[in-house]
Amino acid sequence: MSHRMMLLRRAASAAALLASVLPFAAPTPATAAPAPAAADGPACRTAPAAPDREQARLADPRTTALVDRSGLAGFVRRFPAALCGARSAAEAAGTVEAWGEALWWSAVHRAQGRRPGGDLAPGDDRPLYWARLRMTVQLDSWLPEFAVDKAALRTRFEDASRGLADNDFTGTPGVRRVFISGFDPFGLDGELRRANPSGSAALRLNGRRITLADGTRAEVRAVVLPVRYGDFDRGLVERAFTPRMAGGPRSADLITTVSQGYPGLFTLEEWAGRNRSADPYPDNTGTLSGGTRSRPVTAPGMGPGPEFIRTTLPADAVTGAVQSPYPVLLNPDVTEIPAGGTGPVDREDGPTPGSRAVAGGGGGYLSNEVAYRSNRLRLELAPALPGGHLHTPVLTGLPADPAELTGPEFERNETAIADEVRAVLEQAAR
Repeated sequence: MSHRMMLLRRAASAAALLASVLPFAAPTPATAAPAPAAADGPACRTAPAAPDREQARLADPRTTALVDRSGLAGFVRRFPAALCGARSAAEAAGTVEAWGEALWWSAVHRAQGRRPGGDLAPGDDRPLYWARLRMTVQLDSWLPEFAVDKAALRTRFEDASRGLADNDFTGTPGVRRVFISGFDPFGLDGELRRANPSGSAALRLNGRRITLADGTRAEVRAVVLPVRYGDFDRGLVERAFTPRMAGGPRSADLITTVSQGYPGLFTLEEWAGRNRSADPYPDNTGTLSGGTRSRPVTAPGMGPGPEFIRTTLPADAVTGAVQSPYPVLLNPDVTEIPAGGTGPVDREDGPTPGSRAVAGGGGGYLSNEVAYRSNRLRLELAPALPGGHLHTPVLTGLPADPAELTGPEFERNETAIADEVRAVLEQAAR
């Protein structure tokens, strides 16, 4: 099939997907995915693939219910036939990216009240996580008749479904540009129903315009990152943030990473540490960091940089103005191995000269690492850019009955946290 015919085929079939899966037109052509083709012949062979630790949790029926009750189940139902319609590696790549973008924008529009579907609260971030994960299982199980790089296809799908592929600023004159990242749910072996308020805030704010404390306007763009060491090792953070520091209308005026942190309060982390030290706490695939408090390690793929990087967000403006419903504090705590020392030392006043980083204010896990990686890149590409990390309160309020997926207190708390993230940005970006 010629390239021209391929494009025509995609354009002709896009409307079918939007009519059958999305109840509204997507905001840009890039969010429209090709409609599934009929499963015909050997091109549609599948074989079960061994699930990883993250995918294995899909065996719990509550994960299906979270997708079904959000209106996103059509993506899971129709994605396999869409893969079967691809007739070349290039077309397969286009298919997974288009479906990833459509899933992302559907979740964004749902979180912002523009896509009805299901009885879960619109801002619930869990349906996107579980729908994406189920679609990765379908991708892993697909056996095309032509050679494909499954790892590359999954990366392409993941990037698109997390907001990396189609998320440029509009470049409107006079409108400031704010770029943030959130995270997937994590800690799911302890509580499968967990959500992540940083992911919810990212979905609620992506593409929105907010009014800053000085009366000016800002456009927010966001991505939602996985809780997986391997993706960080392969440069996911750099892929997400580099375009926002490249100069011109695509670049941000402020960046901040966001993750779930401490009970009952927000913290602006004053310092991000270079190293991992989170073991024995695993990521969502059961993988360990390889680093501990006594033996921190530097992550693979990490570019050159100092042991600690200090935030350049306007902490005084934020902590002096935003305190409701949760207090917002500046956290200067770090853990270091002092110069000439052999063991970790916790400090409440920042690092000392020549020390080795064990943990930043956000610990030695991926929340600290996303802050370090993004701000290391900022120092390299746009050193005058304000940047830092915001920890949200821990999201609480799930019903005691493990069969109940949501409840009024849980939904109120997730909304309150997301609203306060917005309030912090309105102060920080002025």
